[in-house]
Amino acid sequence: MTLRGMGRLTGRLGGGRLGLAGYLLRDLPALLVALPFLALAGFTLLAAFTPTESLNRGEIGPLTLENLRLAWASADFPRLYLNTALFAFGLLGVQLFTVATAGFALAQLGARGNNLAFYLVLLQLFLPPSALILPNFLALKALGLTDSLVGLALPYVASATGAFLLRQGFRQIPRELVEAAVVDGASPWQVLTRVLLPLVRPHLAAFSLVSLVYHWNEFLWPLVVLQSPEKRVLSLGFASFARSAESGMEWGLIAAGALLVGLPVLLAFALFQRAFVESFARSGLKG
Repeated sequence: MTLRGMGRLTGRLGGGRLGLAGYLLRDLPALLVALPFLALAGFTLLAAFTPTESLNRGEIGPLTLENLRLAWASADFPRLYLNTALFAFGLLGVQLFTVATAGFALAQLGARGNNLAFYLVLLQLFLPPSALILPNFLALKALGLTDSLVGLALPYVASATGAFLLRQGFRQIPRELVEAAVVDGASPWQVLTRVLLPLVRPHLAAFSLVSLVYHWNEFLWPLVVLQSPEKRVLSLGFASFARSAESGMEWGLIAAGALLVGLPVLLAFALFQRAFVESFARSGLKG
């Protein structure tokens, strides 16, 4: 090998080392922030498969499925799963319709006062959900919808976040596509469903993920609205289950219950991880 060739090889190796160091420096802050959460998730996973007697002695193992069996038998998980799925997925179906039509109206329709309507939608983003609990509950009580899954979902039917996200997606589409569809005789509904929605699928996927995860884990609003045990969702059922298990220091049982609550979301993310990441990247959301 000539001296020139050796120099090129050394430069490539050095560049590779520098590139690796650059990747480490770039990802190190995120890794440091994630470490406490990873440690907590790892301990919960191990505790779910470890007998409580071993945990109380500060030991991990032997691994067993007994905690999962006892947790499943201690709470009505089939009913809790059904109520949560009806609430989260039923609400998402309605939200996809409302945010798509609202985003289309804010982005494409040239009505007078369109910007004012958009600013009013943005104003809702500054209101914390906890500040709206009392007026929402009073409205549901007046409608007779308390202690029902319909009443639980009603305040979230119109999502300002979803309307804003879809508006931004629609505005990225060339105006010429809409004008061409109108010239061909397409109605506004046909323009929305046949031209625009297929082009904003990443935005719809990103919003769907955020909505499902948020409402699957929601606790405070269901605690206010739902009173009947047969209408509880997973977050309420797990809280009641954890209180009874905590009194007996059944930490392995609590960890198993937490695993059962989060398992559907974890499985969904594991199966569709690539689609989730691509949807956020293409929609412009930064996590």
